Amino acid sequence: MTTWKLGDHTVNRIGFGAMRLDPATGVAVLRRAVELGVDHFDTAQFYGAANELIRTALSPYRSELLIATKVGPGTAPERGFYYAANATELRAQVDDNLRVLAVDSLDLVNLRVPDNSGSLADHFAVLAALRDAGVIRHLGVSNVRAEQLEEALTIAPVVCVQNYYSVDERADDPLIDLCAERGIAYVPFSSIVGASSAAVDAIAEARGASSHQVRLAWTLQRSPNILGIPGTGKIPHLEQNVAAGAIQLTPEELTTLTD
Repeated sequence: MTTWKLGDHTVNRIGFGAMRLDPATGVAVLRRAVELGVDHFDTAQFYGAANELIRTALSPYRSELLIATKVGPGTAPERGFYYAANATELRAQVDDNLRVLAVDSLDLVNLRVPDNSGSLADHFAVLAALRDAGVIRHLGVSNVRAEQLEEALTIAPVVCVQNYYSVDERADDPLIDLCAERGIAYVPFSSIVGASSAAVDAIAEARGASSHQVRLAWTLQRSPNILGIPGTGKIPHLEQNVAAGAIQLTPEELTTLTD
């Protein structure tokens, strides 16, 4: 697998998203991921049992592993899930991740912005202060527009942007290019899912691959600063996702999928 510099870690470009982990198989899946060379794990305390499974499977953590977590959405039941957590709630979310992952500092914390039309300055400043205090090593932002990324960069360094992007949804093309120019990783979520596509299916069939593999290969070839984080609860799917890193689509195939 090719690599990219994410903060002070050089990571393989195919990582692992923990949202879909199954408590019954999660430990085995995570350990198999490390065996396959995965060294970038994306998680969040609000992903159910994900952090507990990561701690059980991977702690004590190897120095080459990067565990990225996410904070930002409020979780008070009476207010719904996607309101913006206040400063006290953000600090509590960071503390929860530290406690459950059993670490003294978090490698990378992404601020998930529920409203990508407003300012993120106040919320990002809370995390920047925790970074200055040594509680967080690196910061990222999620669900943002270019203007919000620029705003965050005036407060603290940003090592990654995590947004929705796939062969079916390419509104972030300019943002990906901006991140590449700045040396910032772009980490798309949901890149291997999408509506049925005749073009994707035809290329997959011709190559003896799955449609998910073709989607992931296309995403990785879009730009060298893109880091995939496909998630799964099954080892065979994990192995297929990692194998997608070896698929090199031809210029003709790329054109077919992009047009």
